[in-house]
Amino acid sequence: MNPKVTGYWAIKKEKLKQKYKNLSDKDLCFSEGKEKEMIEMLGYKLGKTKQELLNIIVAI
Repeated sequence: MNPKVTGYWAIKKEKLKQKYKNLSDKDLCFSEGKEKEMIEMLGYKLGKTKQELLNIIVAI
């Protein structure tokens, strides 16, 4: 992943943890090449579709 995006992920990760208290660091651990799996797992855990979750991430 682009270093610029990775830097933004750290900020977004903290905001997501504040908004959704049931998310842990492990849930939000970004691994390059594993984006799809992380989004699917977060969607399942939060009860959101992939598109809803992506919209939340962009809006935060």
